Amino acid sequence: MIAENVVVGLEPTRDQQVLREAVRALCASFGDAYWRTVDAERAYPDAFIRALTEAGYLAALIPEEYDGAGLGMAEACIILEEVNRSGGNAAACHAQMYIMGTVLRHGSAEQKRRFLPAIARGELRLQAFGVTEPNAGSDTTKIATTAVRRGDRYVVNGQKVWTSRVQHSDLMLLLARTSPPSDDPKAKTFGLSTLLVDLRAAAPGAIEVRPIRTMMNHETNEVFFRDLEVPVENLIGEEGRGFRYVLDGMNAERILIAAECIGDGSFFVERAVKYVGERVVFGRPIGQNQGVQFPIARAHAAIVAADLVRKQAAALFDAGRPCGAEANTAKLLASEASWQAANASMDAHGGYGFAEEYDIERKFRETRLYITAPVANNLILSYIGQHVLGMPRSF
Repeated sequence: MIAENVVVGLEPTRDQQVLREAVRALCASFGDAYWRTVDAERAYPDAFIRALTEAGYLAALIPEEYDGAGLGMAEACIILEEVNRSGGNAAACHAQMYIMGTVLRHGSAEQKRRFLPAIARGELRLQAFGVTEPNAGSDTTKIATTAVRRGDRYVVNGQKVWTSRVQHSDLMLLLARTSPPSDDPKAKTFGLSTLLVDLRAAAPGAIEVRPIRTMMNHETNEVFFRDLEVPVENLIGEEGRGFRYVLDGMNAERILIAAECIGDGSFFVERAVKYVGERVVFGRPIGQNQGVQFPIARAHAAIVAADLVRKQAAALFDAGRPCGAEANTAKLLASEASWQAANASMDAHGGYGFAEEYDIERKFRETRLYITAPVANNLILSYIGQHVLGMPRSF
C-alpha cells in the first residue's frame, strides 16, 4: 500500500494515525464484494452507515457537549478519505457530517439541544439538503420554493431536484423563499430562509419524492412540496438570511469532498500499481512499460499536489481562519486528480477495467460525479477568477 502523504508542519498526530487505522479496519470488514452488491442492487449501504454511526465517525464535527466526537476538519477528512480509499462510497453519508453545521453555527440554543445530540447518537439522520431547483440550477438566488408564514407555521410549496439521501433521512435542511425577490442587486440574496424539516412529521401528500436514476448508485431525488407545514421554531437563524447560512457551510463541504476525491485517487493508483506489477504480457510485467507506468505516476503526482492544498484548507478551517480560496481550490484539484487517476487505472487494467469484479468501473462512475457536484468546477474557476484574482464577474 502506498504511504500517506506527510507534509512538514502538518504531520499527523498520534491520535490522527490511530483514527486512520481504526477507520481503515472498519472499512476492511465491508470489502469489495459488499460494495459491489450494493451497487448492483441500487441499494443503500445501511449496514455500513450503521457501523460508521455506532463508531461515532459521522459525529466527528459535533462538539462533545452535544454528544459528538468534537474532532476537527482534519480528522473528518481522514474518515471520508479512508472510506473511499478502501473502495467504499462516502457519498452515501457524508452530508451527515456537514449539514448539521448550519444548526451548530446558526441555530438557537434550544435547537442545538434538541437536534445535535440525537444526530450525534444516530437517532436522527440529517443527510438531505433541499437547495437546487430545476429552474434555478446554480443560481441559488432564483429559487422559487416558498415558505409562507401562517401563525405558528410556515407553509411550503415548490420543488427541489438533486436532493440526495432524502429517503434515508429523518430531517431535511430546506432553503425556501420567505419574501419576494428584491429588484436591488445588492439585496438579491435576501428573502431566502433555512428551515429544518422533520420528514417524519409531514402530512400525507405534503411531500412527494421521485427518485432519479443515475449512472452510479447515488440516492438522489426530485422532491415536491404541497402545503407542507413546518413549525416556526424550526427556522434556523433569522428569516431572510438563509442564503448566507448556506454559503457559510460550503467551505466545510468543499474540503470534505476534496478528501473523498483524494481517497478515490489513492484507490485507483493503488489498484493500478498492484495490477500492472502482476499482469505479465510478452514475458514481463506491463508496469515495466513507460506507456503504462507514466500515466499512473502522473496521476499520483496530481493527487499529492491536491492533497497538500486540502490539508492546508483543513488546517485553516480548524484554526478559524478564512479558507474559501483554499477550500475551493482543493475541491477543484482533488476532483480533477481523482478523475485523472480513474482514467489511468482504467487504461492500465485494459478490458478488465470494465469488469465488475475488479471494481474499477464502479469507482470510475462514482468519482466522475465530483467534477460536476456538489458544485461544478467551472463555478469554482469563476470564484477563483473573481474573488481570488480580482477579475471581473464572469456571469
